[in-house]
Amino acid sequence: MPNVHDRGGWPNEEAINLDNHEWLDWQWQTQALPIVLRQKGIINSDELRRGIESIPRDDYEAMPYHDRWATSIESLLIEKGILTDKEIQSKVTEIVRRWN
Repeated sequence: MPNVHDRGGWPNEEAINLDNHEWLDWQWQTQALPIVLRQKGIINSDELRRGIESIPRDDYEAMPYHDRWATSIESLLIEKGILTDKEIQSKVTEIVRRWN
């Protein structure tokens, strides 16, 4: 069975929602982060796509667009030894604590 594809997801009968959506700040940042990481030579588009396409199918289908990008970026930064999972989780905990 083929994997999902980052440019089309998994084919189904649902209509594509073409409504404009207002982006949250984190979504803008997630969109910009690969640009910065490419300019710094840390990642490339093929790696980002590979990361998105390697998300397990059920997880992929449950995730909104920017969550897929964030998941791929996180995986790549861990894979390349730039950040650890522990460092990321520590930062997430700090941010959640601050927002609550």
